[in-house]
Amino acid sequence: MKRLLVAVSALAILAAGPVTAQEVDRVAINGIIDQGLNHSEVMQTAAWLTDRIGGRMTNSPQMRQAETWTAQQFRDWGLTNVRADPFEFGRGWSIVRSSARMTAPRPLDLRAIPIAWTPSTPGVISGEVVVAPMANAGDFAKWRGKLAGKIVLVSRPTAVTDPTQPAFRRLTDEDLRNSANTYNMPNHAAPSTDGLRGPDFARQMDAFLQEEGALAWVRMSQRDGGLLHGTGSGYRMDDQRLTPGMELAAEDYRRLARLALTEDAKPTLELMSEVRFHEEDVNAYNILADIPGTGRSGEYVMAGAHLDSWVASDGAVDNAAGTAVVMEAARILRALGVRPKRTIRFALWNGEEQGLWGSLAYVDRYLATRAPTGDAQLDGLPNNRTWRQRWPIQPREGYGDLVAYFNLDNGSGKIRGINAEGNVAAAPIFEDWLEPFNAMGATTVSMRTAGGTDHVYLQTVGVPGFQFIQDPLDYSARLHHTSIDSYDHLRAEDLRQAAIILASFLLNAANSDEPLPRMPTPTRPTPTNPFPLQ
Repeated sequence: MKRLLVAVSALAILAAGPVTAQEVDRVAINGIIDQGLNHSEVMQTAAWLTDRIGGRMTNSPQMRQAETWTAQQFRDWGLTNVRADPFEFGRGWSIVRSSARMTAPRPLDLRAIPIAWTPSTPGVISGEVVVAPMANAGDFAKWRGKLAGKIVLVSRPTAVTDPTQPAFRRLTDEDLRNSANTYNMPNHAAPSTDGLRGPDFARQMDAFLQEEGALAWVRMSQRDGGLLHGTGSGYRMDDQRLTPGMELAAEDYRRLARLALTEDAKPTLELMSEVRFHEEDVNAYNILADIPGTGRSGEYVMAGAHLDSWVASDGAVDNAAGTAVVMEAARILRALGVRPKRTIRFALWNGEEQGLWGSLAYVDRYLATRAPTGDAQLDGLPNNRTWRQRWPIQPREGYGDLVAYFNLDNGSGKIRGINAEGNVAAAPIFEDWLEPFNAMGATTVSMRTAGGTDHVYLQTVGVPGFQFIQDPLDYSARLHHTSIDSYDHLRAEDLRQAAIILASFLLNAANSDEPLPRMPTPTRPTPTNPFPLQ
């Protein structure tokens, strides 16, 4: 085995018995490569999602456009059972226009964006700045009686961060070796419920600022370089914020904070935020489409990426890139007229940015649910807040039908391998499936578990869900959720490579004689720490 430790390979044999060879149809792969390189539409798809539609905040008008357009594309390519699968989410939100300007001690236009799900300002507002850092409810007392009529800067200014590494990078051979030699067994132990019992701080701060008569609040961008994000909360119908909020570029914010410390040059701001809430339909929709199987009744394999994004820019690398790759894999397979044994399903998830809502809704509705805690306070919280704390897992009728799920959500970088999520029985199969693409740079099977995206909830109930390893490029350094996440930062060659590999993995999984080996269905872990609160 090229990239797996001998010890891990031996562990696979001990855990699952001899691994059945999975035949790879290289003739079919030739067709996939030809279609994916010479007839690719991945960049056209990405351009429509970004340049034409733009940022796709869940339940915004732009997201509704994306739902309609992607579903129609699947139909035009000949997929079947194309549908918008609803789940309860809350209000949509979109930006009409906004501006921020320092008016004293000198006029200066500032780089700013409204914070998601905060309301509009009543026209242009003007006020003196007060720096009042607030990180928890205990900070309120020191500012009580001091914020009326003020624009409140709520972030504690941090020092400039000096970059010490290139913003753009590809994985080296050493990076891949280290990944291949890493094993971390999936751990189903849930964090304590103690942190779930208190009120949400963002809600508390909004209420406090309303009580104090503040005009608006402003936070500092988490990145330097003029980058903005605008991420926020308050989308649920029972959580409606009342105080306008803006995010300023870090450099502009620090300037205001320094001036606020002077005696003779106190800054004043003009802010204008015009936003809209969209409450016509509080359901969000996952877009699902199938290539029907010819046998293996009921069994299916699946690929997914999240369609939603934030709105500081066009949501290109996060995650029009993954969406375009999933759609391109569907187009390639339909163009080749494949007739897989198992159905191949494609999912474009919604609400990922607010807590993996779309993929969780799919798991909960079709695969497995989890018992309530029996604590009325906890059971009244949103589903994703308590999911990991609830036992036992209760498989649904279709639990065993989904035999493999593959996820794309790490930007525009080419696929370099796959995380096997601790599944030592699946790892050697993935080695075989990657072998035809070694020359394209895809060589590595890692035993790591990967988090933070839409395969996670499948893994929590024991369904084989996997995230590919991708070159990072400048995803985390400067693009993730920022105001420059536009089409310009997509890499066409990388996305074509990713779509080819994804299409091949789906076809292999759909046609294999045996489904991918599963991990045991998780059960409540045995406590091992006698002092869990320390």
